[in-house]
Amino acid sequence: MELPGDAFKVSHDGRRATLEANDVCVLDSFQFGGPVTVPASVSFKIRWEATGPRERRGRGSEVPATDPAAFLGQFADARSTGTFSGSEVGFSFKGRADTEGGFAQLGPERNGTFLT
Repeated sequence: MELPGDAFKVSHDGRRATLEANDVCVLDSFQFGGPVTVPASVSFKIRWEATGPRERRGRGSEVPATDPAAFLGQFADARSTGTFSGSEVGFSFKGRADTEGGFAQLGPERNGTFLT
């Protein structure tokens, strides 16, 4: 699904980010990949906040492009929270989730042609 350019926002210091979309039109299926679909809409807001310092990861162009380490990034452990909702004719849902007891990271990365 394509989102508007302003759906993803990062704070000036890079330690917080938000992805938000409201009433995005989608097609819902009664079984994964099933042949019957109905119009639906979804909304969500996901927030990340760094909880530690950034650490450099990857080896960039020092290794072949097919090597899993062929990227450069600076990642900080993070906490994330999200709210989600969706509806179609006759059905709707709302939910919340967070990474307490789970895992999230936040930070920039470069890979592929962006390494040079």
